Amino acid sequence: MNENPNAEPLLEAVERYFALMYDNDVSRFDQVFAPSAQLHGLRDGKLRLIGAADYRNSLASRPSPQSKHAPRLQEVLLVDFASPTQAIVKVRVRIDTQQYLDYLSWHRIDGAWRITAKSFHVERKYEAA
Repeated sequence: MNENPNAEPLLEAVERYFALMYDNDVSRFDQVFAPSAQLHGLRDGKLRLIGAADYRNSLASRPSPQSKHAPRLQEVLLVDFASPTQAIVKVRVRIDTQQYLDYLSWHRIDGAWRITAKSFHVERKYEAA
């Protein structure tokens, strides 16, 4: 890629993702996920596909890690720009008792970075506190 995009706005969007995963404040969901976003991951050996609306409802219906005083773990492992409007970000994030490795596809839509696809992997499970 010849262009050198500014990573700061994307990294700020990643921070919004981390905050949403910790506090489940779905009033900010549309600032993180595009309405057409899809999430994919294996659970019990079966591929799960979750649409953005269903994921939003899932977040809204369960206690947040923050409300449970769960430890917070979050780190950006990789940022790869395909263009000034498309990027992949690999992150590690703990959500309550599960630690995930996520590949997040981001697109800059109307000037704002939104997740358009999330591929998740449960990397580790912790004992409930």
